[in-house]
Parts: sequence; C-alpha cells; structure tokens
Amino acid sequence: MPKITVLPHPVLCPNGAEITDAPVGQTICDVLLDHHVDIDHACEKSCACTTCHVVIKQGFNSLEDATDLEEDLLDQAWGLTPTSRLSCQARVADVDLVVELPKYTINHAREH
Repeated sequence: MPKITVLPHPVLCPNGAEITDAPVGQTICDVLLDHHVDIDHACEKSCACTTCHVVIKQGFNSLEDATDLEEDLLDQAWGLTPTSRLSCQARVADVDLVVELPKYTINHAREH
C-alpha cells in the first residue's frame, strides 16, 4: 500500500501525518478522515464545493485526471496550484503521495 505524507497544517494537523497503509482506489479525503486528519468536506464528498481542496506536492502524476466538473470547481478554490485536487475526487494509486492542506478554504464555518 502506498504512503500518504500530510505536511503540517496549523489547525487540522499541526505535526503533519504519515499514513503508511493508504488503500489503492480510496479517495484521499476518505483516507485522511479515516486517519483522524479532519479535513473539511462541506458537500459530503459529492464534488459540489472546494472545501476538501489539497495540493499534491509529490505523486500528482499517479492520480487519474480530474473531471471537467472538478476542474471547474477548483477554479474557485483558494490557493489554487497546478497540482491542486479535490481530495474527495482524487483516488490513491500505487505511488506514495505528499499532500499539503491549504491554510484557508471557502468554508466560513467548520462543523465537527
């Protein structure tokens, strides 16, 4: 199983995280949530918002291409980069990933 390294985020994951058993085919969002990285996902992972936006720092080319809908939504994300993805849509492949959680999202209030 590939490894996902989550870079430190001041609120969601202050010390970063290393997930050594990310199941191939599962979304990055689900893997993070299953490992107690409380990433926002305001639309309940239905590809209808950008709150689960992540930046893939390593392993981006291993992911399947984003759909047109995901690309359209990403255009609204804060801190968009060429390697941005919606974590609810990007599925883990067989390559290790390094993921950065953006400092801000368009989510005005977090629900726990």
